[in-house]
Amino acid sequence: MSGLTLPDSASDPMLDQLNRASSAEDFFALLGVDYDAKIVNVARLHILRRMAQYLAKEDFTGMPDAIVAERCKDMLERAYSDFVVSTPIDQRVFKVLKDAVVPAQPKPTNLVRLGTLK
Repeated sequence: MSGLTLPDSASDPMLDQLNRASSAEDFFALLGVDYDAKIVNVARLHILRRMAQYLAKEDFTGMPDAIVAERCKDMLERAYSDFVVSTPIDQRVFKVLKDAVVPAQPKPTNLVRLGTLK
């Protein structure tokens, strides 16, 4: 884990601390989530993207910082566990991976069958 020094949460709300985090390891350290470095090294961007998807569904307005921190921790744990049990290819959190499985639309043909001509 990183040697990150955590600021006092009373004067520095958790969401502000997370906004300043510069690596996946910083997120794990800030939220106190244990992780396997091998998984994070392979799926760091995917884990953070999935966490962001979970966070987008939340409304933290008016919540005490301790509750916000606990919810963020739960979401990071959930996002991380998604990639413990499957791969980034299986999860497809990025558009480029989603588009890779969309079947190509067949090109229209300008074929006129001889039997249809009169």
